[in-house]
Amino acid sequence: MKLDISTIDAKAAGSIDLADEVFGVEVRNDLLARTINWQLAKRRSGNHKTKGISEIQGTTKKPYAQKGTGRARQGSLRSPQFRGGARIFGPVVRSHEYDLPKKIRVQALKCALSAKAAAGQLIVLDAAAVPTPKTKELVACLGKLKLVSALFVGGAELDKNFALAARNIPHIDVLPSAGANVYDIMRRDMLVLTKDAVAQLEARLK
Repeated sequence: MKLDISTIDAKAAGSIDLADEVFGVEVRNDLLARTINWQLAKRRSGNHKTKGISEIQGTTKKPYAQKGTGRARQGSLRSPQFRGGARIFGPVVRSHEYDLPKKIRVQALKCALSAKAAAGQLIVLDAAAVPTPKTKELVACLGKLKLVSALFVGGAELDKNFALAARNIPHIDVLPSAGANVYDIMRRDMLVLTKDAVAQLEARLK
């Protein structure tokens, strides 16, 4: 697959051949969904918690005698049937993370890249770099590229000025090539890769 290369100022800068093994595979929505759910499950804090009876503050005294009152027997005012009492089988602090085979994760990343390429939502830049860390200047460049919602994936290291300028722009994300993932690719309308990012992703996924 051949794609034109653009500069940050939306000028032509040649072309590049994209590997079909990475950018031209069959898009499987089931793999994309499984991987996104796996990523979101890992992000959950899992710190929801309710108190059991041993954690409720209050007296441990038996409310009244077992027999002779005509009322139902009770052993504690901290029981769940009383106001302010415990909750039975409530949520506890836990991890929501689970395992997903590496082959599925790799194939899903290929599917995400291929989906963007097939939909015409993939742009390749010669470099994601700006001379100064000015958000206003980068917004002007994004206007030339007609980008409103985009993920920029750079090389092994991001250009510091570009990262600083982009972090205040809504719906614009910047990641190094090692951080490229299915969720961030699919949540933005456009995917913007640098030439270095293309080379590193192909080496990683071939």
